[in-house]
Amino acid sequence: MNNQVNVKVDAGVSIGVQEHLWRYIGYDECNYTYIPEGVDLLKKFAALGDAPYYFRTHFMFCTGNCHGTYKFGSTNIYWENEKGEPVYDFTYYDYIIDAFLSTGNKPFIELGFMPMDLVDTNYLRPAAGNWEKYGRYKEVGWTCPPKDYDKWHDFIKAVASHLVEKYGAEEVKSWYFELWNEPDIFYWSGTAAEYCKLYDYTEHAVHEVLPELRLSGPAVTGIFEGGHAQKFFRFFLNHCRDGANFCTQEKGTRLDFITFHVKGGGFPFEMHAPKAVPSVESLVHQVKLGLDIIQEYGYQDCEVVLSEADPDGWAAGGIYDNANMIFRNTEYYATYVASTYEKIDQLSSQYGIRVRPLAWAFMFPGERCFEGTRTFTTQGIDKAVFNMFKIYGSLGNEKLSFESDGTKKLEFLKEPEIGVKNHSQYTGEGEDTDVAGFAVRGKNGEIQIVIYSHCNDRDKVEDQKISLTVDGIGEKEVKIRHYRIDSEHSNPYAEWVRQGSPLFPEGEQYDAIKARDGLEKLCEDETAAVNGALSLEFSLPAHAVSYLVIE
Repeated sequence: MNNQVNVKVDAGVSIGVQEHLWRYIGYDECNYTYIPEGVDLLKKFAALGDAPYYFRTHFMFCTGNCHGTYKFGSTNIYWENEKGEPVYDFTYYDYIIDAFLSTGNKPFIELGFMPMDLVDTNYLRPAAGNWEKYGRYKEVGWTCPPKDYDKWHDFIKAVASHLVEKYGAEEVKSWYFELWNEPDIFYWSGTAAEYCKLYDYTEHAVHEVLPELRLSGPAVTGIFEGGHAQKFFRFFLNHCRDGANFCTQEKGTRLDFITFHVKGGGFPFEMHAPKAVPSVESLVHQVKLGLDIIQEYGYQDCEVVLSEADPDGWAAGGIYDNANMIFRNTEYYATYVASTYEKIDQLSSQYGIRVRPLAWAFMFPGERCFEGTRTFTTQGIDKAVFNMFKIYGSLGNEKLSFESDGTKKLEFLKEPEIGVKNHSQYTGEGEDTDVAGFAVRGKNGEIQIVIYSHCNDRDKVEDQKISLTVDGIGEKEVKIRHYRIDSEHSNPYAEWVRQGSPLFPEGEQYDAIKARDGLEKLCEDETAAVNGALSLEFSLPAHAVSYLVIE
């Protein structure tokens, strides 16, 4: 099926600043940060044209062997001696921060989770012996409130003081800090009120050290109408605005910016899972519901970071856990990001609130090639989704007029059953293809146009005939470069399949796959004589991104 989509760009009409809202990345396993594979990926992000990127990772306060494993990590930053006195060891904590900074990036520091010697054991079943005690800690102990909030306060103060002393106040002021992760679910064994208490003590401690430090919460996940996360979010914002501060007994608590999480779906362990896909619309709907609450409590002037903005909820699961994770290896993941981020940008403008999505993806060492986990690279090979970030990183800051008659406008947010699409058995079948994008003026005056095509149904095969008109160029000769992400371009997964899907490719086989992991051109560069307007036509598959540079 061939549909014509008309896209119009007016290079003579500037409509404001194009926020580089995509410069936020996160992952669970903090100890992967400083290993060679982690550092290599950090360097790749730092090499993008709009670096630095901000990195958030879990488990930075946890107790363990300081070796990364799926969904766990540790630094042993805090322990207590035989007298019950705190001992601070920043060795591994600094490895993580140093890796961010030495590669040219910035930390987005998550203050969590609970060190073993600070856990309030009243939240745990009794354990006999060290093995059982540590097993209980790894199972649930790190999610517990502290046994002593004053000790927690001193601990946080010590962390903030160490960071300022080691890296300098001016540097630390440029970072983001966030208390905990998803306290509305199993990541927090306390109540909403106890989380607010933890926040009050944390806020007092960090700002006692550095008043300009930026602190946020509550990082709740999956805001649905009437759901627990929505209630928790309201409880927290109400507490910060009007509640009695647990630490100072004054009214309210300082909140520098706000975080919450959004997910497009959920794919559990299911070896023979029926087809399911993530929903763009459900994720964007969760963003809207969160922004509505922020306005309701009068925090619309705060920056908002969606500190996990993901197509699904299990980064460490791969195709061998659930076959639906296949989308992460392909161009589908790139177009999903393009579609959700563009619509989040629209919502940001509509609400007048600065919103930044954080992509929860990184890398996993030692995996099979194209494992299907939520990563940017596999065995050092850049996946199609990372090429989307290469496009983002090259863009300028001046937004230009852009119109597409094939776009899904935000009216879909009014659909009464939109939240149902988040269900794990949603297939996307019957959905329309969304063709949208944006245009900017580059750093050297060039016109940069991003046009994406995305359908939630990953199996949909459909070509759009794009009729692109670019006005406002004037009378001149221009050079046109056209880059493409699709099933055959900027997509090493296709080459991996052609090579027989080897689990651990080597030699010429690896080289052939690696050779296709860059941002590739759809066609040879063109030159054209323009008299006011430029007209171009090309086909765009149902899952594809075109990036055109006109100079």
